[in-house]
Amino acid sequence: MKLILKLLLGIIAGIVIGLINFTFITQLFVTLKDIFGQFIGFIIPFIIFFFIASGIAKLGQHSGKIVGLTVGTAYLSTFLAGILAFLVAISVIPLLNATESTIPEEASIGGFFSLEIAPLMGVITALVMAFLFGIGIAKTNSSTLQKVVDEGKNIIELAIKKIIIPLLPFYIGGIFVQLAAEGTVFETLKVFAVVLVVVIMTHWVWLLVQYVTAGSITKRNPFSLLKTMLPAYFTALGTMSSAATIPVTLKQVKENDVDDDVANFGVPLCATIHLSGSVITIVSCAVAVIVVLNGSAVPSFIEMLPVIAMLGIIMIAAPGVPGGAIMAALGVLTSMLGFNEVAIGLMIALYMAQDSFGTATNVTGDGAINLIINRFVKNKNAVD
Repeated sequence: MKLILKLLLGIIAGIVIGLINFTFITQLFVTLKDIFGQFIGFIIPFIIFFFIASGIAKLGQHSGKIVGLTVGTAYLSTFLAGILAFLVAISVIPLLNATESTIPEEASIGGFFSLEIAPLMGVITALVMAFLFGIGIAKTNSSTLQKVVDEGKNIIELAIKKIIIPLLPFYIGGIFVQLAAEGTVFETLKVFAVVLVVVIMTHWVWLLVQYVTAGSITKRNPFSLLKTMLPAYFTALGTMSSAATIPVTLKQVKENDVDDDVANFGVPLCATIHLSGSVITIVSCAVAVIVVLNGSAVPSFIEMLPVIAMLGIIMIAAPGVPGGAIMAALGVLTSMLGFNEVAIGLMIALYMAQDSFGTATNVTGDGAINLIINRFVKNKNAVD
């Protein structure tokens, strides 16, 4: 919650500075924002490579169908959640008259200078390398390469915790300095306030879908199952971390009569790979940003389908820190949707504003995934 307050203060300070529009201070913030934006672009391929490679390598070391079943079910849930979010977004956002609050893609107010920090590789290159090395490490049991990707993951996670997260309020503040100086900030905020409400409501709808599905498969009352998971939901609201909520999630999943062996394996795994709430937020906010930026038309379903599919894969790379999912998703947004610096800044601000709700949806949904897996495991044992 402290991070959200800092981001809010950064937005307010940015708006005030932009409205006053003292040239030197405005350009100073814009310059710092531009440099930090370049650094984010530089680190994105490393997030994708190290986190996905490490995750795939460790998954490959587990044997048994339960791994594939858990991963497949979690991915399907995330993918379908993204589709729901898109359908809701294209139904609601055009009603907000978002095109009346458009802002230019290229800001008219520049910094003192530009500094280009070119990424060492493209996003798709990083993704292909991650799968190549991750699968290769799993097949060859290479402890040396496993250590390399794990330590690389630790270094990048440290950079996110110690550099990116602490400086985010200044970066977001710089974005809003520009928006305020260009006279588009209040119209943009009106649209995004409604979008955030729509996002949270979509979270709740998806949780109902998940538990109705789990209830149907297990032949149990879905509302009773969901009620049992509420302690995990509210814990995640406070921690904003799926990993930090694992003890509570594990306890509540077991109270829903999931076998210990399934829960002990499935809950920690789903905390890493099942981010349906985060994908709902990213897809919904991405549609809003596309519409607001320069009055772009709403993307078609065919255009967004591969983006949603890729987001489901990229979520494996999401660092386990507040805002980690949006950091991992930036590569998809820039490479597949062409998001520029302003769009990225708005996405980060929007995502962080509801991060606790997205995380709560993620961990509560993990309970439904484990119920489904538990049912299939029991059926298989009965057949065997």
